[in-house]
Parts: sequence; structure tokens; C-alpha cells
Amino acid sequence: MQEEAKKPASPLATRFRGFLPVVVDVETGGFDWNRHALLEIAVCPIDIDEHGKLFASEVTSTHVVPASGLDIDPKSLEITGIILDHPFRDAKPERAALDLVFAPVREAMRKHNCQRAILVGHNAHFDLNFLNAAIARVGHKRSPFHPFSVFDTVTLAGVAYGQTVLSRAVNAAGLDWRNEDAHSAVYDTERTAQLFCRIVNGWPMLKTPESAQPLPPADEVDTHIV
Repeated sequence: MQEEAKKPASPLATRFRGFLPVVVDVETGGFDWNRHALLEIAVCPIDIDEHGKLFASEVTSTHVVPASGLDIDPKSLEITGIILDHPFRDAKPERAALDLVFAPVREAMRKHNCQRAILVGHNAHFDLNFLNAAIARVGHKRSPFHPFSVFDTVTLAGVAYGQTVLSRAVNAAGLDWRNEDAHSAVYDTERTAQLFCRIVNGWPMLKTPESAQPLPPADEVDTHIV
């Protein structure tokens, strides 16, 4: 039987060495990912057009049932506006929530022949720590995300615009910001994705012979060095 031809790497895969950027935002019951509950999560895989410009694809989101034994600081609920017993909240248990948001990430990885997703976020390690804590709690074995590497739009916006607060960075990038919609995982994900694309699209890439080489297959990657 003739071996199936290997799918060529997408320009998005070669742009980030096999990584697929995926914007993630979480709303939580506090700041300690080991003690406070995950309450909402949204993801937005980044896509690329025929001209090589990045753009934000569709956002997938869900509210999350607080895991048993975790705390929720009432002050956090005041900030996020989340009403835990709202009849239309439609929250999912952590495992089901992770499966829901991981599905479009894996689909985008297949589309672009990427080996792994990399989390993009504003204060990205905050989002990644809560995501990793939920993954560990439910024993999820198939996370598409790199376990510790991120693209942080705080850093990118600080370099590009001299701004580190999300709303100010979004405005500096020439994008609209509505304070009344802030602290919604969906809205913050949409704006962070647009900010990331605006910065990357305006940033000249200095190419080297190695820069266009994608990652090897995931089972060959040592995550401690990538």
C-alpha cells in the first residue's frame, strides 16, 4: 500500500515553529489556582488568511461548575458579575468543560498541521495555571496545550505600545474597548485575540534558516526544552 503523503505545514505552523496560538481567558473564584475555583473559560484559536495575516477565529466558551472543595471569594464574583445559581448559567463540570473547549483547538491544530497549542493570554501564566490545575484535578490526559510555555500579551503590548493594562493596550492598538463588557471570558478573549493579531501582523519577522522549521511530532518532543 502506498504511504499517504504527509500534509504540508501551514504558514501558521511554520510561523510559530509548529505551535498553534490559542487565546484563553478564565474567570475564577480568586487568584490561587490551587485553592480557588475555575468558573468560566473561553478559547479562540488564531487563524491565518491567504495574505499571511493572522485573525481571530470563533470563540468557544462555557461556564464551569466549581470543583468540590475549592473556595470562591465573593469579591471575585463582584468583579466578574458571575451569578453562580443563575438559571441560564448552564455550567458544565470541569471535565466536560475542558473537553468542550479542547475540541476546536484540536480541530484547528489538524487544519494547520500544528503539533501543539500554545496559550496566548493577558497575564498568560494566570490562565495557564488555572487551566493546568483543572486538567490535573480531572486527570485529563490529552491536553493540547504546552504545559508551561505561553505568549503573553502583557509583554507584547508593553513592547509594541508601552501599555500593559488590557483595556489601554486594546485602545492603543486602535481597537474598541467597552468597560461594561470587561471581565467576561468571551469578551476578554475576543479582545486579547484581536490585540495579539494586531501586534504580530505589524511585527517584522527576522528569518533565519531555523525559524521556518516546525516542531517534530508531539511524541518526539521533550517539553522541558521546547
